[in-house]
Amino acid sequence: MKIRAAVLKASPAQAPFAESRPLVIEELDLDPPGPEEVLVRIGAAGLCHSDLSVINGNRPRPVPMVLGHEAAGTVVQVGSAIRDLAPGDRVVMTFQPTCGACLPCAEGRPALCIPGAEANGRGVLMSGDMRLHDGGTDVHHHCGVSAYADHAVVSRHSVVRVDAEDIPFAELALFGCAVQTGVGAVLNTCRVQPGQSVAIVGLGGVGLAALLGAVAAGATEIVAVDLSDDKLALAQELGATRIYNAAKDGLSDRIRADTGGGVDHAVELAGAAPAFELAYRITRRGGQTVTAGLPAPTAEFRLPAVNVVADERTVKGSYMGSCVPQRDIPRFIRMYRAGQLPVDRLLTRTLRLDEINEGFDLLDRGEAIRQVVVFD
Repeated sequence: MKIRAAVLKASPAQAPFAESRPLVIEELDLDPPGPEEVLVRIGAAGLCHSDLSVINGNRPRPVPMVLGHEAAGTVVQVGSAIRDLAPGDRVVMTFQPTCGACLPCAEGRPALCIPGAEANGRGVLMSGDMRLHDGGTDVHHHCGVSAYADHAVVSRHSVVRVDAEDIPFAELALFGCAVQTGVGAVLNTCRVQPGQSVAIVGLGGVGLAALLGAVAAGATEIVAVDLSDDKLALAQELGATRIYNAAKDGLSDRIRADTGGGVDHAVELAGAAPAFELAYRITRRGGQTVTAGLPAPTAEFRLPAVNVVADERTVKGSYMGSCVPQRDIPRFIRMYRAGQLPVDRLLTRTLRLDEINEGFDLLDRGEAIRQVVVFD
């Protein structure tokens, strides 16, 4: 079938993207789904830093490629081997497909699926195939999803069926990445308990989702840190008890003083080594520092090794919020319906597919929380 998609032709691309136009709107050919694949009509797809990092070259990926990994839509057709999905089902995409058989999957850690990570790195589906074509040229898939298109063929293991007819696609899409990664980092990776203190460093869509997770977990002290006063103001509206502009001198000393020696959990979501170092410095003795940001592959951080021992510190990574998508996406949707996760507050604006380059300029400048391309 013919589809309309935003194709990344080359990377890295230079900002402003409204001028360089790295994403080209084109008509592509989309193959039917294979036996364990699904054809989905995309309802909405979010603009995320993980997509931006492919555009600007921070995360090299094969091109040409259709980006977009945070999405929701409606099943149109299922492969011959699929029995648990049907046309008309609403699904949320998840950006790490899983095989169910490798050691991480067997341990209940599907976010670390080895074949899934290999497929994502190669820009193919779990089957090893590419279903997107531009004439005689294959077009790569991003994170097994490629949602900046009106339709996508994905692995069955890249979607979660949800009972969410009442939730607009523009909001539902956010559960695929921002909510999984941010809320999951707090609830699954950190396992924040009621009464504990949490710091969120970096208040993009994922960072503010993490803040919502901290509120839902019952944290009584929630510290928010960012360079944007507008984002700090929103964080305060969403439940932050203390806000700090990261540009201020002596910030780590001030936060440690204000929180009685530091926080129980500090979560870095800015995707920058200096932000992670700040998160480490504001974590108390015996506390936990978690990073879920994705900096450039060349970025490094230095930690005082003696403190890890003498302070019994924990330093940990969190990928996809340590989520089990089939369990956690429906759980987070239930929390949203119950008023515990006001995910709709993260939505800055909706846009058309042909406005996508301008949208990434806003994201690159830090002027948007979550923008969503809407197809329906």
